[in-house]
Amino acid sequence: MPLLKLEVWSDIACPWCYVGKRRLEGALKVFPHAGQIELVWRAFELDTGAPAERPRTVSHAEYIARKYGMSVAQAQKSTDQLVEVARGEGLSFDFVNIRSGNTFDAHRLVHLGLERGVQDAVKERMLKAYFEQGELMSDHGTLLRLATEAGLDANEATDVLAGDSYAANVRADEAQARELGITGVPCFVFDRHFAVSGAQATEVMLSALQQAWSERARNAEFAEGAVCGPDGC
Repeated sequence: MPLLKLEVWSDIACPWCYVGKRRLEGALKVFPHAGQIELVWRAFELDTGAPAERPRTVSHAEYIARKYGMSVAQAQKSTDQLVEVARGEGLSFDFVNIRSGNTFDAHRLVHLGLERGVQDAVKERMLKAYFEQGELMSDHGTLLRLATEAGLDANEATDVLAGDSYAANVRADEAQARELGITGVPCFVFDRHFAVSGAQATEVMLSALQQAWSERARNAEFAEGAVCGPDGC
């Protein structure tokens, strides 16, 4: 049977996407067919019009408060809770030194990673750099360093950043998200058959993997039973 395809729409600037990645990894560790999963990271920009870098004079809590129409105190409380959730997944979010900005070029490098067989490593390196190390995702020098640390060829990454390679791929991902009705991330799509939205618990992700695998097995059995050949049907 072909591999079970799991496509994950997410943004590098999405904290729940990083948490969701860890929870998916936790589920895959105990899923007996993990080696037969084709995992593909799809691009989704939470803010397609984001500037290269937002003013650092505005704190993360102030930015969240303005964006969602809440008080700074409420935004800070929500942020603190998120930091605790992330810590439970082994992540050390740093919203004090975070540098918010456009993620489009980072997504292009993640697509290069897909073609070179190191997409998950590139995605992981970008997320860690953004949420834990205060790196700016629109700075080409930074992106080049992160890409090579994740296993990409420096010359190839340089060429991608210097031109518009994979721009169409990123836009295609975002168009497919709209077609599929995806309005928030992370969103985990199994064989384009069903989806799980949000950073669900590891147990929920494991259940989804099991469901997708079971349905795939049933469909394969039906397809095999329906085949006609030279010796009959």
